[in-house]
Amino acid sequence: MAEGIRRLESSLLSPNLYLLTHADDRVLVDAGTRRGADKILRQIDEQPPRVLLLTHVHPPTQGASTQLCRQLGLELWCGAGDELTAVTGMTAAAQPRHVINRLQQRLLGRPGYPVSRTLHEGDSVVGFVVLEVPGHSPGHIALRREHDRVLILGDVINGHNVWTMRPGLHEPPRVFTPDPSENRRSAKRLAALRPELVLFSHGPPLRDPDALLAFASRLPMRGEHRAR
Repeated sequence: MAEGIRRLESSLLSPNLYLLTHADDRVLVDAGTRRGADKILRQIDEQPPRVLLLTHVHPPTQGASTQLCRQLGLELWCGAGDELTAVTGMTAAAQPRHVINRLQQRLLGRPGYPVSRTLHEGDSVVGFVVLEVPGHSPGHIALRREHDRVLILGDVINGHNVWTMRPGLHEPPRVFTPDPSENRRSAKRLAALRPELVLFSHGPPLRDPDALLAFASRLPMRGEHRAR
């Protein structure tokens, strides 16, 4: 995939999880749903990560966090805007009011866990720089590595349709996104960086900065109309 990055498998409904290694330090990015914790633990070798970092605090990324942190003794890190949701586990309260978000919290999420560190723009994490990219969640973050232009962007953009699993670039569904306009601004910002490798929470890796930029440029902002 790329130097120091390993994808871990979780449950069917879980997004992609990434184990980052830099020197002697290891960070697990996202936790999957609560139903995938045991599978993740089986893939962790004799050198477990030190930190569990959440790109955003929704049930598909937060669900196994409490079990993983307790069993492996991990610190929990997340964006500052998502800290309260991570601590309380009340994910539905930070999402649009919809029955599907209440069901996700009940079926896929877990009670909260104390946050050891909140992340902000410009923070360094195992060779990556933190970017604040809110919209899909208030404290959504992405991770960018400069030397090889790798970008881990969470759910700002999806690499497949989350309902049908068909590959292709998509905005995250509005039912899960409290501020779609802000998310579009975040998507445009990330695409303008022209990453050589994009790692999504949902979907296969992308090695086409032109395709990402073209997709983001077509996203209309408030008051604009999509070109026909």
